[in-house]
Amino acid sequence: MAPNLRLNAVAFISPQNHPILIRTFGNQDETAVKYHYVAHTSLDVIEERASTKSSECYLGLLYSMEDVAVYGYITPLKVKIVVAFPLSDTVLRDQEVNLIFKALHMAYYSAISNPFLLLEDPAGNDGSRSLLVGSPKWRNLRGRVDEINKVLGNSSLSNGGQM
Repeated sequence: MAPNLRLNAVAFISPQNHPILIRTFGNQDETAVKYHYVAHTSLDVIEERASTKSSECYLGLLYSMEDVAVYGYITPLKVKIVVAFPLSDTVLRDQEVNLIFKALHMAYYSAISNPFLLLEDPAGNDGSRSLLVGSPKWRNLRGRVDEINKVLGNSSLSNGGQM
């Protein structure tokens, strides 16, 4: 992997386009709203790409803006994963980014494999609504995302970062 490869943010979005987890790395106060915007604006591009590349999970570079490059991935169960990398002069190879997405996908899979995790809203108001974003029940997923970030070499983690 590239020695200076680091994550700015990771977002997991449900099949109903509800954010499951938005985890930011760096200065939390300045970037929280920015990466929520990035996650939501990625949904249109993901929908377009998913309809044309039905058999591939990795969607590649979705778009770039100001100082971030945004990549997308959609699982077979239609959970969307969005990753924002800092925009720099180094070239990110699709193989490297795809490996990161596979690790994030396995982290999500491991988190939902918990038999005590209730994925539906207990009130039953909206049967398609996932657990509340930022719920303590997603602690396992947040921990695994942090581990992946540490492996990539990003040493500055924020305590918050979840929505």
